[in-house]
This record gives sequence, C-alpha cells and structure tokens, in this order.
Amino acid sequence: MLAENLRNLAIIAHVDHGKTSLVDVMLKQSGIFRANEQVAERVMDSNDLERERGITILAKNTAVHWQGVKINIVDTPGHADFGGEVERVLKMVDGVLLVVDAFEGPMPQTKFVLRKALELELKSIVVINKVDRPEARPYAVVDEVLELFLQLGANEEQLDFPLIYTSARLGVAGYEPDALADDLQPLFATILKEIPAPESDRESPLQMLVTTLDHNDYLGKIAIGRIFKGTLQANSPITVIKRNQTLEKTKVGKIFTFEGLNRIEVTEALAGDIVAVTGLPEINIGETIADPDKPEALPTIAIDEPTLSMMFMVNTSPLAGTEGKHVTSRKLRERLFKEIETNVSLRVEETDNMDTFLVSGRGELHLSILIENMRREGFELQVSKPEVILKEIDGIKCEPYEHLTCDIPDWATGTVIEILGTRKGEMLNMQNLPGGVTRLEFLIPARGLIGFRGEFLTETRGEGIMAHVFHSYQPYKGGIQKRNRGVLIASDPGEATAYALHALKDRGKMFIEPGTKVYEGMIVGESNKEQDIDINVTRKKHLTNMRASGADEALKLEPPRILSLEEALEYINDDEYVEITPSSIRLRKKYLDKNTRAKFEKRRSLANKQK
Repeated sequence: MLAENLRNLAIIAHVDHGKTSLVDVMLKQSGIFRANEQVAERVMDSNDLERERGITILAKNTAVHWQGVKINIVDTPGHADFGGEVERVLKMVDGVLLVVDAFEGPMPQTKFVLRKALELELKSIVVINKVDRPEARPYAVVDEVLELFLQLGANEEQLDFPLIYTSARLGVAGYEPDALADDLQPLFATILKEIPAPESDRESPLQMLVTTLDHNDYLGKIAIGRIFKGTLQANSPITVIKRNQTLEKTKVGKIFTFEGLNRIEVTEALAGDIVAVTGLPEINIGETIADPDKPEALPTIAIDEPTLSMMFMVNTSPLAGTEGKHVTSRKLRERLFKEIETNVSLRVEETDNMDTFLVSGRGELHLSILIENMRREGFELQVSKPEVILKEIDGIKCEPYEHLTCDIPDWATGTVIEILGTRKGEMLNMQNLPGGVTRLEFLIPARGLIGFRGEFLTETRGEGIMAHVFHSYQPYKGGIQKRNRGVLIASDPGEATAYALHALKDRGKMFIEPGTKVYEGMIVGESNKEQDIDINVTRKKHLTNMRASGADEALKLEPPRILSLEEALEYINDDEYVEITPSSIRLRKKYLDKNTRAKFEKRRSLANKQK
C-alpha cells in the first residue's frame, strides 16, 4: 500500500547552486508562514557558522503541504567535506531534486551526490537554477547533466529525468527557461507526479532507521529517521538493534513530525513518515528501532572513510588558560567523543599522550568547522598540520586523490596550471566558458591541496572558484614542494610595539599588529627569506631628555596579514602548531625555545641525510 498523501525527497547539489534558497521559497509559497511574518533569508541555515559562510553544514528536515499532499524535504550540504551527511539522509527519501547552476553546470559535488542517489535507485528531478543570470546557458548545462548521468552508468529509466527551470531568487519555475510561471507551481506539480509515494506497510512489525541525531537541552538526545514498516507509538516499548547486531530493549518517549520549521508532537506515526523520537539516550546513527517481539534490522549505513587527520592537543603555550573556559584534556576528550556520536564521518583516537588526540575527517573544512564550533563554545586547544591518511593496497603505498575543478579568469590560466603542476596535479580537461572564464579539471593528491586555496585566491585576485571531491586511492606520488619561505619568530615575550614592527618591516610580512601579546617561539610573520628568523617585536624606543632635531614622524605600518582558521591550518609546517582560543588564532613553533629548535633541526637534517 502506498501513502498517496506523502512524498519524501532530498535536495542535493554542489555548494552555492541554490538548494537552501529554493527550500526557502518552497516554504513561503506553500503557506507555511503568515502573510505578515518576517522571515530571514536562508531560513534553513540555522547554525551561526552556516549563516556566516553561506553554506549548509548539517542536513535539515522540513515539510510543506501542496494540494493536500505532505512533502517531507531534506536540505543537504553541498560541500564534499560533509558528504557523510548527504549519504545518510538519502536513506530516508524516495527521490531527489538535483539542483544545478545554469551557468556553472555540474561540479565535483554534483557528481558525488548524484552517484549516491543513482546507487540507491532514487527518482531524480533535475532543476536548472539561476536561469535569470545574464550569463546563464541552460540548454548547454542540460546536455552536461545528461552526459554526467551517462558517465555514472544511469539506466534508461534514470536517464529519462524530468526537467524544471527555476530562479530561486525570484521564486519562479517553468518547463522552459524562457517561459517561467509566476511561482513554483510547475515544480510542485512535477514533485507530486514524479516522486513516488512511499510504501506504507503499517501492519508489519516496526522498522525505523536512525539517520540523524539532534540534541535538546530539555529533551536530551533526539533520533531522526524514517519509519519503513509498522507503526510507532509514543511511550511504547521498542528494541534498538545496534550496529554490532546486539539488542537493547527500551521505551521511546515523545514522537515529533515535521511541519515547516517546527516539530509537532504526535501520539503515533505511520510507515513512510520521517519523525524525530526522544527518550533514547544511547541511540546512534545507523541503528534500527524495531518491534520488541519481532526485531528485524535494516541495512546499516556505509560511510566513506576519512582522508585527512590532525592532532588535537591541550594548549601548552605561555598564554594558555587566559582566554578560554575549557582548557583541560578531560574536557577536550569529552567534547571530541561527543562529536563522533552525531558526526559519523569523523574518527577520534586516543594516543600514548593523554593530552593528545588523533582526529580524522573528510577534509580541511570538515575539521576546521569542528574547531571553530569548539572555540565558540569556549575551548582552548592547539592543533598540528593536517596530514593525509595513507593506505597500503596490494603492497603498494597509496594516498587519496581529489578531483579538482577550478573556474578562473582566462589571464590566470597559465599561472594556476603551473602551480598545480608543482603540486603533482594531472590535468584532465580544459574548457572555455562564456565571460572570459576557463574551467580546469585536475586529478591531484589530497596533499597537493593543503595550502593551495590561499595561493589560488592570490593568483586569481579573488576571482577564482575552486571545488574538489574525493576521487580514489592511488600510488603515492613522492614529495611535494612545501612552503618556500621561512617565518618570523618572536624572540621575547611581551606586547608588540609599533616602533619594533616599523623597524622590522623589511624582514617580511607581519601577522600581528601593535599591542598584540606575544611569547617566545610564537610566529609573528612570514620571512622574505627561506630561513626562519628570530626577531624582537617588543622593543621600545629609548626615551631621553634630549629633543630631536626634527619632529618624530608618524610611524606608517603596512596592514598585517590576519590569517583565518583555514588559512592558518594550511600555512603551518610539520614543526608548527596553530593555537586556538575563543578570541585568538596564533601560530607557534612546536619547540618554543630557540636552542631546542636548533637541536631538533640538527637531528632532523642528520636523519634526512642518512635516508
């Protein structure tokens, strides 16, 4: 039996192709909000970081009603680093809206999310968005999407996908790019027609797959997932089938369904619906909520492995404990192990040192979002340089490779190709796009992308767009050129002075401004030379009772280069750490003392000679 009055769909796309904006308009036009209600843009991006960065990090559930049919919608992340979120939520739905930018066309993450959808045999509706852009090329993009379907081995039924053209910004849709209706009615009509109604086997024993976890201060842990069979009642006994197939008898608390941006409490939910359940403090993602008398497990969720790792450590700098609330290894451990309960693509391992944890994730952004959330919660910590996770396959040392796509101004093409060549990148394709833009596609070791983003933005004067997605593990490609300049290291503790910084301006580019607290071993700038240089940035002008022959000139300082968290992680070398507090991001040497650093460097160079 089908639940004809219900549809479950996910919206998938590359980052910034307009998923969240489209959901916004669907919510508004379906009558979820009052006529006079003030609604923020990208209302689904509820997390502060999501709003600031303009990206979706966590999958969100919502629901709208159209012509008597309830449409459960899941807004998914568009960035490859949060692919674990996408994989999970696709288990909850029967179809997808694949949103593609009418200018950019399919990008790496488009390929990634579509592959997942095709593997699960989900019905796809292709939505060509932003057709109102002057440089839009909708028909060419449709051809590129068809080519992508063929490339991914789609069957005949999957190749026969419905097409809708939209402008989420204007809130309009149509069957042709130059014949758009006044609203999204064509899109809603296509959803009702093409997305299959879910199977509603209400008589069979209960089966519900937990795909997302949430937390509420009053309700505790909340399990979100889809009921595949049976009926779930509030305060009823159930059995949780763990990932290792062990059974745990317990009882559910409250049940909520989704209506717009709200969760509505219900006494029971039926097969086919997506619900949130409380009262299960030990529940985890991928586990099955089942009938206590006839417990049957659903297939667990397979998640792509992490490709990047870094050390998370207790802050040991001289300024440790002055800016944060949580500074101990116990607090750090609790927070990291709490994170892996909901962040399934993350791995946390304890090391021989109680103050150090090995954390592995899907990419720099995946790990930096975790760090940023922690610093906002009041944590102080220090982290090491990100390193790729190597594997041995058939006795051969292999490393992760990424499929990289860059859209750059024509005049920067040669420079970008040269840079990627030094980073062991192999060009796959080069395409001229309208508006003086060239698209480059590369297969590159993940190591080659560490530190690349900053260089890329500099060389393209901020006009370049880059995106990458995991491709495969391939044989290790040998050494990659690291940072070709040394750093400026503070030799004395204290406060940086304008007088000292002005005197040192020829040594390199500063990362700090006057008044910044520094300590011995802290990195305060980038050297003009290949070698590290120790400098005193706390030196003050000696005062005398003698009047100078001319008035002192006002000191003119160049603005410092203030590194963001991602830039700092990309910048550091193996013998350096990033110190992170709620109010500061500092770079430091692993060994703060100059003599200790010299001994370490001597031992390292000796070891390299012996190899």
